[in-house]
Formats: sequence, structure tokens, C-alpha cells
Amino acid sequence: MTYVRGFRGAITVEENTEQAILSATETLLRAMIRENQLVPEDVAAVFLTTTADLNAAFPAKAVRQIPGWQLVPLMCAQEIPVPNSLPRCIRVMLLAHTQKTQQEVRHVFLNDAVVLRPDLQSNVNSPS
Repeated sequence: MTYVRGFRGAITVEENTEQAILSATETLLRAMIRENQLVPEDVAAVFLTTTADLNAAFPAKAVRQIPGWQLVPLMCAQEIPVPNSLPRCIRVMLLAHTQKTQQEVRHVFLNDAVVLRPDLQSNVNSPS
């Protein structure tokens, strides 16, 4: 049976530059794709958010550069500016059709973003 599942990911960047934002977004998405064997045809939508301190580029631009991902619906937004929240962070919520169970879905948190979901530390926490 096929389900629509949510695949979560987050990564922090060192600086608010277009290159840093696009590079980090591509690194994160490629890790999510690899870890979950995702293909563009199965993806319903990708929501990308940035913290308010990242405004030099739209992260969706990096996703469009990945071969085959040009037609996947993408939406960028800004995170709620919660006091003392993790700075310079890009978050992803990817919705895709899959046969994976909730337990088989691998969420990806990279760099300082590993603190967002310490309960998922057994999942991917560094690019390889």
C-alpha cells in the first residue's frame, strides 16, 4: 500500500549569503533523497522555511537545480521568529507517496540542526 508521508529535514548555515543558502539546501535535499530513495514523480510538494536571519536567497532555487526536480511544487516561507530559537536554519517538509511506514521514514537534521529533534539522533546527522 502507498501512503503520503512527511519527510522532515533541517540544516544550519554559517552566513546569510546566496551561496551558503543554496549550497546548504542542496546538501540537505540530496541527503533526504538518498536516505529515503525519493524520486521527483512521487513528491507531492516541498515546503521550505528559513529563519528571519536568512534572506539572501530562496532555498527553492537550489531544489530546482537538482535534475528532475524542476516540476515539483515548492513553497518558501519564513519561520515564526520564536525568541532564542536556532539561528540561520533552513527547514524542509517534503510530502511524498511511499510504501515506507512511519518508522522507516528517515528524517535528516544536519549541522547545528541536530538539536531540533534529539529523539531522531539515530537517523542521519551528517552528509556522507
